[in-house]
Amino acid sequence: MRSECRTGRGWGVQWWRGSPTPGLTLPSLFPHTRPQGAAGRGGCRGGGSRPVVPPLIPPKIPEGERVDFDDIHRKRMEKDLLELQTLIDVHFEQRKKEEEELIALKERIERRRSERAEQQRFRTEKERERQAKLAEEKMRKEEEEAKKRAEDDAKKKKVLSNMGAHFGGYLVKAEQKRGKRQTGREMKLRILSERKKPLDIDYMGEEQLREKAQELSNWIHQLESEKFDLMAKLKQQKYEINVLYNRISHAQKFRKGAGKGRVGGRWK
Repeated sequence: MRSECRTGRGWGVQWWRGSPTPGLTLPSLFPHTRPQGAAGRGGCRGGGSRPVVPPLIPPKIPEGERVDFDDIHRKRMEKDLLELQTLIDVHFEQRKKEEEELIALKERIERRRSERAEQQRFRTEKERERQAKLAEEKMRKEEEEAKKRAEDDAKKKKVLSNMGAHFGGYLVKAEQKRGKRQTGREMKLRILSERKKPLDIDYMGEEQLREKAQELSNWIHQLESEKFDLMAKLKQQKYEINVLYNRISHAQKFRKGAGKGRVGGRWK
């Protein structure tokens, strides 16, 4: 706030309540001003005309205390430029460091990828070698087993053929030496030796082996058929003998004057 009042030096404006220069009046700053109008000398009155205030003129600064604003501005600009250059240098240094870390990371990734590829190639090669060894070992075992089976079969066939040849000769010699009636067992062995043929298949090919197997199969089928027929014939003969034996026994019971006689025999 301000109040206009008349002092001993003339009109002036008194500042208070927060004024930067309490007690400072316009006449003290501008001594050439004079009050105008009929305000009177009786003090501050509100009924008179307002004083005319000339344009404000800034106070003059003594030569010794002149401030060089250009120098201040230049120094401030230099300071700002220095701070900006420092920030730029820090930024580029940080960026360079990040780029170096990124390059190192890429190199590590590439090196790790190469190592994994090499390890995978090594494992694949090892697995391939292991599979090849397993296949070779399996083939070798199969060949050994096949060779062993072939040798065993050849030995068995040789033994059987030798047994058949020797057994047939033995029966012939026994028959000539004894010169008597052959029993059922001897007849059976003789017939087997006659029917049993030596099996020589060492030099046969696959097709010949197939034909030989088919021939043996047909022969076995024929023998089974003959055996079945003979068994049926034997059964029928036994039945007929039993029927005849019963008839003879029944007829002898009712014959007049006939004594008891022994009729019959042991039939198998």
